[in-house]
Amino acid sequence: MSDPGPLLEAEELQALLAGADTPAILDVRWALGDPNGNEHYAQGHIPGAVYVDLDTELAAPASAQGGRHPLPELSDLQEAARRWGVRDGQAVVVYDDNGGLAAARAWWLLRWAGVESVRILNGALSGWRSAGLPLETGVFTPVAGDVTLTPDHLPVLSADEAAALPQSGRLLDARAGERYRGEQEPIDPRAGHIPGALSAPTAGNLGEDGRFLTAPELRQRFRELGVDAAVPVGAYCGSGVTAAHLIAALNVAGIDAALFPGSWSAWSSDPERPVAVGPAP
Repeated sequence: MSDPGPLLEAEELQALLAGADTPAILDVRWALGDPNGNEHYAQGHIPGAVYVDLDTELAAPASAQGGRHPLPELSDLQEAARRWGVRDGQAVVVYDDNGGLAAARAWWLLRWAGVESVRILNGALSGWRSAGLPLETGVFTPVAGDVTLTPDHLPVLSADEAAALPQSGRLLDARAGERYRGEQEPIDPRAGHIPGALSAPTAGNLGEDGRFLTAPELRQRFRELGVDAAVPVGAYCGSGVTAAHLIAALNVAGIDAALFPGSWSAWSSDPERPVAVGPAP
């Protein structure tokens, strides 16, 4: 069977929910400055979805070395996934209410941990709503799952590897252009970007409707950055969250990429690491 890719349409999810072997559905509503994802979830979510807290379940505690969202310990992630009701061999669907920018972290992390079928709801919750599909309120508590996770099924970059990558491939910075250029830095210790990195804001993965661009459109986007399947590619952002969305978009385009989990939050915390500013790599 061919790889269906990282995206799932609302109508496809509806059909899966009507079948015998339903996927685990994870609601990953999170955004900087909005700590109320669980409240938004309770006010209306896809039937059968479980709320996942990005800060505490999809990341370890912040540190200068690991950044604002270090990868969680595998045992902690497995415990959380079982709490979400994920079973061995079960498909997983993840979504948020912001174009998949947070849900992609769950997609990447579960794929990294060996879950073979994880897909992002294309268009996010607004796509489900616009299709006229139902929501439920309150909190859904699933039967505990039995999934067993193993690490390193997707590639990661250390800070040293991220620093060296522009010499042999492409390192993409998924943050907004003004943060890449160092014009503003609202949260991390220093402004600018990793020397040699190319600016590829995550927002450019999406169309005006909040859905991922098509595969040809994404291939064209990355081709203009000199990115294709023939060169090694890495991605980072502020803390390893929206870079996962960039990796998903690269996947749609047929390009594999590694994640620098510490991203700019870890890099900029190390005074020994150089910083570039301005529009040039």
